[in-house]
Amino acid sequence: MLSCDICGETVTSEPDMKAHLIVHMENEIVCPFCKLSGVSYDEMCFHIETAHFEQNTLERNFERINTVQFGTSDNKKDNTLQCGMEVNSSILSGCASNHPKNSSQCLTKDSTLKHEAFYSENLTESRKFLKSREKQSGLTEVKGSIYETTYGPPECPFCGKIEEHSEDMETHVKTTHANLLDIPLEDCDQPLYDCPMCGLICTNYHILQEHVDLHLEENSFCQGMDRVQCSGDLQLAHQLQQEEDRKRRSEESRQEIEEFQKLQRQYGLDNSGGYKQQQLRNMEIEVNRGRMPPSEFHRRKADMMESLAIGIDDGKTKTSGIIEALHRYYQNAATDVRQVWLSSVVDHFHSSLGDKGWGCGYRNFQMLLSSLLQNDAYDDCLKGMSVPCIPKIQSMIEDAWKEGFDPQGASQLNNRLQGTKAWIGACEVYILLTSLRVKCHIVDFHKSTGPLGTHPRLFEWILNYYSSEGEGSPKVVCTSKPPIYLQHQGHSRTVIGIEEKKNRTLCLLIFDPGCPSREMQKLLKQDIEASSLKQLRKSMGNLKHKQYQIVAVEGVLSPEEKVARRQDSQVFTAEKIP
Repeated sequence: MLSCDICGETVTSEPDMKAHLIVHMENEIVCPFCKLSGVSYDEMCFHIETAHFEQNTLERNFERINTVQFGTSDNKKDNTLQCGMEVNSSILSGCASNHPKNSSQCLTKDSTLKHEAFYSENLTESRKFLKSREKQSGLTEVKGSIYETTYGPPECPFCGKIEEHSEDMETHVKTTHANLLDIPLEDCDQPLYDCPMCGLICTNYHILQEHVDLHLEENSFCQGMDRVQCSGDLQLAHQLQQEEDRKRRSEESRQEIEEFQKLQRQYGLDNSGGYKQQQLRNMEIEVNRGRMPPSEFHRRKADMMESLAIGIDDGKTKTSGIIEALHRYYQNAATDVRQVWLSSVVDHFHSSLGDKGWGCGYRNFQMLLSSLLQNDAYDDCLKGMSVPCIPKIQSMIEDAWKEGFDPQGASQLNNRLQGTKAWIGACEVYILLTSLRVKCHIVDFHKSTGPLGTHPRLFEWILNYYSSEGEGSPKVVCTSKPPIYLQHQGHSRTVIGIEEKKNRTLCLLIFDPGCPSREMQKLLKQDIEASSLKQLRKSMGNLKHKQYQIVAVEGVLSPEEKVARRQDSQVFTAEKIP
């Protein structure tokens, strides 16, 4: 028969005892001494050990020992272990009876091991406490006989076996029923096993293995959750990156379209009309603002239509006679100039309402052609020509493309200039002159050759161009050389001479199509003021663009040379000055 240490009920077998104990554990945890409840299992064990262990158990047992010591001393066998066993049994019974889970199958492995470790700690501390009390009171020799006389032989609470001595019963419980207690005691020879992951001490290798398996399963589950979370995070990051890339590409595409449209407008390729449309539109604006009477509007419109019909410039933007005026000025004044070289006679053309903002290349070609038309050396190739208007120049360039000149440049401008405000540069001027059998070449000053971004090699080249005739060394040299077409990013001008000052510095003389006629006519006065030449003079510090190109005329081409140059223009190259 087995007797329950909690309620005293007796059962016939060990399985019935386990089932009976489960009933106790399913109830609320209640202190067996003071009926404290509503706390956790660990808190209740701590409460019993601290509040009732010494006061209600040990002191009461030792009072019995002291009472019997003076009346009975026959049996002096040491029952210290029996006392410790009873005390520990009462503690364990009081705690386990009210805890909802024990080491049965309903417990999770991890909880069981934690409770077992707690039992082990309580028993070890209890045994240490008993031994200290025995040493202090000198009762080690008499407790066994007292307990045997008072309580009789100890009986195993699990299987009912009776042992003669309490220490034999303790050994029996630790060895036979270790699977029920699993409590490591410091004097037990049973091996202990430490959990490598949490440090829990186990007395059974199989329990330790199950305990470690729980750790591994938990880690595996956490890692699986981490992988799922990581996979979700990566997918989200990938989606966000794709969305960001899509927005970036969309923004770049929008900016590219806007930049392309801006360039189209800048270079006159936005299909907003050409010279004629702009001239009429700007004259209407002048009329609406009251700066042009309607009669003047109709007169200018009629003149423009006539000019466009015959293809000749109306001459309203032309200023002639400037080269002659400059020759007189340098002969009589300009004391700071050592020597000056002037080109052949050339007329100045400035931009009008029809080409303002985009017609500089066409106006510079008109200046260059005006000089060639006044030079007898070019009568053979330019016989019967007049200075063409801008739409006519556009038509002439298109004809040169049709002949096979510069197919690459033609494709960039969609093989069309008429009716547009497309800019032209050195390449278009070159093929136009070549198509007219005028011998010329392009020189590219593709990088700075002096300090602070200056181009001294450009000035030296122009000086050599005008001074190559070597007609002595007068102060003013009027050469037969045509003017030079000068191109840089966004603008072009015409070089009509170069002066060398007494300090050996060089200064170019330049016609700018952006300078209006009223300013250029100031140079036609008898007494030219030095300040009037400021718009012509460009020192080395005034020309600091990254790159310059010039078109220099050298003579007349034969028909065979024209064909050869047409073939060469299909792979267009320019002479580069390092």
